[in-house]
Amino acid sequence: MTLTEKYKPKNLNEIKGQDEAVEKLKFFIKNFPSRRKAVILNGPAGSGKTSLVHCLAQETNSEILELNASDLRNREEIENIIGSASQQQSLFSKGKILLIDEVDGITKDDRGGLPELIRLIQTTKFPIILTSNNVWDRKFSALRRKAELIQLKELDYKIIFEILKDLSEKENLHLKEDLLTSLAIKARGDVRAAINDLQTISSETSHEDIHERDKEESIFQVLKQILQQLPNHETLWLYDKVNLNLDEILLWLEKNIPLEYNGKEIYKAFEALSKADVFRGRIHRQQHWRFLVYQNFLMSVGVSSAKKQVKTSFVSYEKPSRILKIWLINQKLKKKKNISEKYAKYCHISIKKAMKDFPLIRQILKNEQVQQELRLDEEEVEFLNQS
Repeated sequence: MTLTEKYKPKNLNEIKGQDEAVEKLKFFIKNFPSRRKAVILNGPAGSGKTSLVHCLAQETNSEILELNASDLRNREEIENIIGSASQQQSLFSKGKILLIDEVDGITKDDRGGLPELIRLIQTTKFPIILTSNNVWDRKFSALRRKAELIQLKELDYKIIFEILKDLSEKENLHLKEDLLTSLAIKARGDVRAAINDLQTISSETSHEDIHERDKEESIFQVLKQILQQLPNHETLWLYDKVNLNLDEILLWLEKNIPLEYNGKEIYKAFEALSKADVFRGRIHRQQHWRFLVYQNFLMSVGVSSAKKQVKTSFVSYEKPSRILKIWLINQKLKKKKNISEKYAKYCHISIKKAMKDFPLIRQILKNEQVQQELRLDEEEVEFLNQS
């Protein structure tokens, strides 16, 4: 049995860090039916959404019918599975709760699934609880109007640390507190992931072999701080937390500035971004790496200061997929060409010949002595070792 299953919460008192959400959900069930017949529990993965519903069902002596939205692909399936359950009284329990997990798994391609779900919410005789990681997509606007929204927050690492400490004591793991703190921080608010990592460590002989979940702060979180918050003393260092170089981050900013800013804000933000690109060009052409500080300043503080006040509206940031893909391909070709040039010069052959024979040459270039002889830099060596 996994530790997440063994120590899953059995009552609402064991749900940690979500007191406000617990009270709101209890009020919803106690007063059903009220203004809304459904509620959406929205929050990050591992924040306890499903566990919260099961504990609530246990305390209210309610039967729980749990379904995953990804299994409800069209109108007929939703009607057949949920339709009758939303009307029939439970045989053995006082009440009934219909739990639809991961409602954001319903896609635009599903044939009538979302409209049918909305219709059932209007006619159900029992409370419907939906969980989601991100219910802010435009396609869910009608669903949000029909359901009450309860937001679960990302758990602070201190709460996760206390959970891990309690479990390690119960399992007699005798782990150091600094290791538990590290696991709690790396989990990024995901309790389930932290417990899974704890179990992995308990079965491993070497802690160094444990895969770190996500060393760097999410680019989405950094974009949120840059584009929504006013600049402060930490703004200049935000990009240090992301496992992306400034060139890639520039593409992310270019894609998402118009989603967050408007009017003169867009003009000022892109003006700062364009100046950052000028310094970027000088760095690549002249190898003046001291200009990186100016590029970083303009992309962080420059873009952030384009607004006059903090923004509070929710914006779903987008990945610059097409242009980023083109950029990544160009970067790979550039590294390939640079390596081929060094090899061609050393072996007295043409660059064209080296490029053509690169798949064969690549195996030779993986030799460390050859890499040192050609004076390959770290990025070029990493490129060669990728396959």
